[in-house]
Amino acid sequence: MRATLARTLVLLLIGLGMSGLSAAPPKKVAAKPEAPAQAAAPPVEESKGMDINGVCAACHGEFGQGGKRGEYPRIAGQRAAYLKDQLKSFRARKRINLPMYPYTQERELSDEDIEAVSDYLAAIQLPTKWPEFKDSDDALTRLEAMEKVMIVPRAEGDVENGKAIYQKNCASCHARNGRGRGKFPMLVGQYTIYLKKQADSYLKGERPHDEEGTTGILNTLKEKDIQDILAYLTSIQDSGK
Repeated sequence: MRATLARTLVLLLIGLGMSGLSAAPPKKVAAKPEAPAQAAAPPVEESKGMDINGVCAACHGEFGQGGKRGEYPRIAGQRAAYLKDQLKSFRARKRINLPMYPYTQERELSDEDIEAVSDYLAAIQLPTKWPEFKDSDDALTRLEAMEKVMIVPRAEGDVENGKAIYQKNCASCHARNGRGRGKFPMLVGQYTIYLKKQADSYLKGERPHDEEGTTGILNTLKEKDIQDILAYLTSIQDSGK
């Protein structure tokens, strides 16, 4: 009797123990933190163009914004077809520019390189207004954003007269908004000093005006008319109208 009672108690205790074990909540396994996502690498051609632009940046700026208030022209956002054409002209010595010769020799800049850097620069867009910042933006973020802003100072002149002359004589090639067409360059957003210097070179016969040679539309304009056109171009850099 006692033996039977003892076995019953043992079985009861074992049952209670197993029941307690089965009722215990499972241990939670801590989830492994996800690895941070890596930024996608730029396409090969874009990366190549960026690398080549490292040489151009010494004069034209990191973002192709030009330098020294127009001594070096803006090339960011310029027409790709125009950039390719001019680089090949430098290489072939058809356009006189001594500083460019060492960088555009065949062994230094192949056709493939010209394609890559021209497409890269053409894709860069520079804002014409100062950015608005959030309180959380740090100093480096603000500085980098401000370095990309391209604002050409307003040129003096009769804007309305410049508009009328430009739309009549220049828009067919450089587009009504001044942003160029095909191999004809963008004029709006370019340094006024640089544009004036190029116009003077055309008038002196030092630089052919595309297919027109050393005589063409510019030779028919008065000095004041050219200045008015420059004033008009600076007036539309924000809107491109």
